[in-house]
Amino acid sequence: MMVHRLMSWMNSGSYQKLETKVQRLIKDVLQAHDFDIEHLERFSVRRSLQELDMDEDDWIKTDVTIDVPTKTREEAKMYTVPGFHYHPLVEVICAAFVDDNIQKLPKEPTCLLERVIAGLMFFSDATHLANFGTAKAWLLYLYFGNLTKYVRSSPRSGACHLVGFLPSVSSPDCHFLVFIMASLHTHCRRELFHACWEILLDEEFIHVYRHGMVLKLFPRIFTYSADYPEKVLIAAIRDMGSCACPCCLTPKSMFGSLGLLKDMKIYATTKVLQAREFIYRWGNTVDGLKVEHVLGEGSWIHMLNQFVNKLGSLGLDPFCMLVVDFMHKCELGTWKALFMHLIRLLHALLGGSQLVAILNSRFHEVPMFGNGVIQKFANNTSEMKRLAARDFEDILQVFGAVPPNHNSAVQSLLYRFAQWHALAKLQIHSDSTLNFLGQTFKKLSQMLQKFWRDTCAAFETMELPKEKAARQRRLAQHSESNTTSVESSGTRTKKFNLATYKFHAMGDYVNTIKLFGTTDSFTTQMVDTSRIFNLRTELSKYTPAQLAKHERRRCVLRRIAEARDMPPSGSHDYHSPADASPSTSSGQHHRIATTQASPINLYTFLRGNNSDLAVKNFIPKLKDHVLFRLRKLDISHCDHTFTDEEHNMVIIPNNMIYSVQTMQVYYTTYDLRREYDTINPRTHADVMVLLGELMPSHPYWYAQVLGIYHMETWLTNGGQPAKQHLEVLWVRWLVPLQNHRSSMTCTRLPKVAFVDELDLDAFGFLDPSQVIQGTHLIPAFASERGISSLRHGKSLACPRGELDDWEEYYVGIFVDRDMFMQYTHLGVGHPVMLWRITRDCLGLGAPADVMNVVSDDADPKEISDSEDIEELDEEDEEEKDEEDEDDEEDGNNGEDDGDNGEDLEDGDDGDVFDDLSF
Repeated sequence: MMVHRLMSWMNSGSYQKLETKVQRLIKDVLQAHDFDIEHLERFSVRRSLQELDMDEDDWIKTDVTIDVPTKTREEAKMYTVPGFHYHPLVEVICAAFVDDNIQKLPKEPTCLLERVIAGLMFFSDATHLANFGTAKAWLLYLYFGNLTKYVRSSPRSGACHLVGFLPSVSSPDCHFLVFIMASLHTHCRRELFHACWEILLDEEFIHVYRHGMVLKLFPRIFTYSADYPEKVLIAAIRDMGSCACPCCLTPKSMFGSLGLLKDMKIYATTKVLQAREFIYRWGNTVDGLKVEHVLGEGSWIHMLNQFVNKLGSLGLDPFCMLVVDFMHKCELGTWKALFMHLIRLLHALLGGSQLVAILNSRFHEVPMFGNGVIQKFANNTSEMKRLAARDFEDILQVFGAVPPNHNSAVQSLLYRFAQWHALAKLQIHSDSTLNFLGQTFKKLSQMLQKFWRDTCAAFETMELPKEKAARQRRLAQHSESNTTSVESSGTRTKKFNLATYKFHAMGDYVNTIKLFGTTDSFTTQMVDTSRIFNLRTELSKYTPAQLAKHERRRCVLRRIAEARDMPPSGSHDYHSPADASPSTSSGQHHRIATTQASPINLYTFLRGNNSDLAVKNFIPKLKDHVLFRLRKLDISHCDHTFTDEEHNMVIIPNNMIYSVQTMQVYYTTYDLRREYDTINPRTHADVMVLLGELMPSHPYWYAQVLGIYHMETWLTNGGQPAKQHLEVLWVRWLVPLQNHRSSMTCTRLPKVAFVDELDLDAFGFLDPSQVIQGTHLIPAFASERGISSLRHGKSLACPRGELDDWEEYYVGIFVDRDMFMQYTHLGVGHPVMLWRITRDCLGLGAPADVMNVVSDDADPKEISDSEDIEELDEEDEEEKDEEDEDDEEDGNNGEDDGDNGEDLEDGDDGDVFDDLSF
């Protein structure tokens, strides 16, 4: 009856309770060892909350006063904006370091206090609290760089400190600013932001910043992560002004020239103070000619930067702390802009709507991968409805549809962009990877300019239906009448804009990573997954004051739990035992359940599938594999066929093997983390296996797992037989195409195909310990589906019941960072690196048929990304011929004068990484 009441309560109310919330209620409350029903006799939620609110209030609520200039020489009017809730920075720092376990260690008798830096990493983000309406909150967070990034990125680690709720001039309390002109409204918004920071950077914080705390703890602002509109507020520059970058003096007109060196800003305090005197003392307008003349060229505004004013003399560079935000600048910025324009290019072609529909269907057919690494794409991906940053990342990792006449150039661009994206998101870097990232950005910037100059100029692209609808909504909101002009109702031309801050910021990643670590250390994606951000849906109906009260209550409950040595509620995820993820902490390579729930009699199995070539020689191949394993033969015997007499030595009791549905493969990633892949023959069946050759043309073979089995077996070889438990995988092999060139120089993904079913090695058995990890195979849609490798109808080789296969597949080397590192010699302990070390130690050169276009001793200028690479695929050959014909018509004699973006200058050895992959 108790379970019935609990489930009824779970499914009642305006919305259903989450399963994890109910599980936590049972675990933390009902099953607690000190739970006593008598304690709830007179329980009242309201009274308990009031008692929490009576506790010492460590949050401060204050009003912010700003000066609003007038057009007269009278003193500026003082306006008060209420509702700034904040937590003093010094108290946050003290609480964080006093609670640290290190401080609880016993002190040495003669220990002197050590000077310690408290690395402050600020994040701010204006967040909408509801899907509908205008309710929003501008939250300011603080992380400490002293903690490892793995702790900081964990949503339940408690590393995210909520510092304050910044007020906005658009709030109902600021009704006096509703009817002012736009330029003055912008001025007030800037004044309010820096006035809040003037309060936060109080005298106590400045004193601690200069002299340190009692523990000789010196706070230093490391980073401030924010989106561009907030960055210009922090830097006190004009939004999208003539020098729109918060970190350099590059003119906006030169943003399209990616890869240039930049000079850091020198804050012009004298000019700003003089401009403010014109505004507040002499009554000039905030956007008047005198003010603009005093500020001079650039994007300076008449705003006194509080970071410079209070901390500049103590060594803070406010422009250096404004780190690049990978999520907003790349996945929701540069890549989203490029993807949208590629969709525009498809619409611009003849039959564009049909091509876009084909693109959507292809995305929908891309298989999922990993534990949520690549999720199932919707059937309308091109419309980009309700896509988050991770969705755009998935699109980049599998995207491949481009206009046919520019297929080669755009495929190279997409490959290089995915390569840059993978390198920029690495969670551990070395000098080699940073140099590789810098060279990749140089190549990518040249390819982007070529794409803008050649491909984009060849098409008249129009705005997408989504963009048109959004523009018309904006016009309707700003229009005083309900009528719409003829110009606004039509579809406008939309060009690819390379001259934006987001493209310009791509050149900052190498230096930022050198200063502050990998991008996952300061991306705002950490805030999006933090504990506070996850409360957004629950607190959508609350005001910032109520949000501050909720946070205060949480802090009181945490202090009570710490005083009683109780684990904080919600510090762990609660799942039922059946839903628990397998542990990756052990050193085992894989895990296959030993259940015997699905027995398979070998001869019954063969009789039921006697017409299927996939099971041809099933038992002899199985016994070959058992002999190979039990005799512990070396790799040279892996293809050896044993005699019938030797086969008879293999005993499988009752000819019975047992099938299981899944297998977990554990592996160590490039950044020394333990991860696992779940192999399932129906949903995620593709795996990669290391070749046993010393000088392979491609380092891996690939297999589709058809079955996962375990059995008891032994050998009768005259001695006392010893029963052994054996695990095997029944697989269908795929091999790299020898007539397809793929490498980081060719900018093409590896391509594989199934071995013909008539080949004796098309199907076989594999030792699970030989599996490296799962792999992501993307159908090569241009090759279409066929029966060239599976000609005899329905087969167990197609677990989903299809009668045909995709003729070819691309290997998704960009599916995640670890997979990318598997194809470079930069991953510590990865096979390609070990193969390269062995080759170098033995003094062996690269094999003649290696899939690298540029070998170790080749001239790096022979091949470049921008040159047309000779493909043996018929489609690529026809495409190349068409491009050559176009070049001849233009009088270029087959040479493209503008296609020199990747060519190296004389003496430039920048392509030292061109032999990184196969």
